[in-house]
Amino acid sequence: MDIAYIPSPSRGVLYLGPIPLRAYAFCIILGVVAAVWLGSKRWVARGGAKHTVGDIAVWAVPFGLVGGRLYHVITDHQLYFGEGKNPWNALKIWEGGLGIWGAVALGAVGAWIGCRRRGVPLPAYADAIAPGIALAQALGRWGNYFNQELYGRATTLPWGLEIHKTLPNGEVVSGVYHPTFLYESLWCVGVALLVLWVDRRWKLGHGRAFAVYVAAYTVGRFWIEYLRIDEAHHYLGLRLNDWTSIVVFVGAVAYFVIVGKLRPGREDPASIDPAAHEPADGAEEKAESGKPNEKAESEKPSEMVDGEKPSRLVDGEADAQPAAKVAEKPGKDAKNPI
Repeated sequence: MDIAYIPSPSRGVLYLGPIPLRAYAFCIILGVVAAVWLGSKRWVARGGAKHTVGDIAVWAVPFGLVGGRLYHVITDHQLYFGEGKNPWNALKIWEGGLGIWGAVALGAVGAWIGCRRRGVPLPAYADAIAPGIALAQALGRWGNYFNQELYGRATTLPWGLEIHKTLPNGEVVSGVYHPTFLYESLWCVGVALLVLWVDRRWKLGHGRAFAVYVAAYTVGRFWIEYLRIDEAHHYLGLRLNDWTSIVVFVGAVAYFVIVGKLRPGREDPASIDPAAHEPADGAEEKAESGKPNEKAESEKPSEMVDGEKPSRLVDGEADAQPAAKVAEKPGKDAKNPI
């Protein structure tokens, strides 16, 4: 008898009155929060402003979700279109089905829009957010666990995942399978740590830290994809996502090498984020209030001259007292006081 050390979840949805709270959505939200948190810390360390990563994420995250869903629906269209299928199910994102390739591709478009609006170079932003994206994937994969989906082949290993569910067509799936969601989650944590270490060791810039993330992730995705048994298109004996991993890996390595030769090192911290050099609110308010600053105070003419009593300017006229004293002096200077 096989013993599953990872039991199947009893449910993936909790109801707060009529409102469904889905574990899949919660895992995605948690991943986004973690990515923005880690990305913000790295961005500030590189010389950027505190809220820039979050402001750009407002554009990147919705684009990424749409892109991820589009990739899934396009590559697995047979699940939603055709005889006996309901096309409206393609909109049920809460039931699972986000392709990482589409999420990153369209998410990059959203990030580019946000970067353009903030005057931030996209490669520098991508470097800062790269390990956060890997961490977000690690957390998001647990949504597949609660949905009991994307598991691997049957296994007798002690860490096997017990699955017991009924498919939409009425078929019952029951058994112990490779927990590919866990494999990918752990791999993504390792990728995040790898990017952090490599970036700290060699001070990567101009998008090269992001290229490390992409290349490292595709290596793990290739062998994890090989274990999965969910329906997928095959070409020359490999699943579509395996071929995608190969192509993306080659592109990431090529980018890393070429950019490393053309633009070595890291961007100047003073050039990556205009918001980091804007005056503080307090300084702006002080300037707007008309209160003179220290510089203005220092530029005022001195009121003490050669130890005499302070001279004053009243309505633009000079104090006549010094001139009178000069006039009282005998000799040449008395005749010509000016």
